[in-house]
Amino acid sequence: MVKTVLSVDGLVCDMCDAYMNDAIRKAFKVKKVTTSHAKGETVIITENELTRGDIEKAVSETGYRILSMKTEPYEKKGLFGF
Repeated sequence: MVKTVLSVDGLVCDMCDAYMNDAIRKAFKVKKVTTSHAKGETVIITENELTRGDIEKAVSETGYRILSMKTEPYEKKGLFGF
């Protein structure tokens, strides 16, 4: 599994978070997606790595802009976080 962390410009409220999550879910098969306007980021968990171009295409339709993207392997933590 892969964890992708996006730094996103333009998120200002809870509705922005929901709108961004919906756009990602529509564009990709995700295990989990969470957005935080307070942090200005979206975290996406997927089976396979996503390309920046594909993410930018999906996000550009929302009016938000990707500032940076980081990917890393994701391992689900156990019940107590270890």
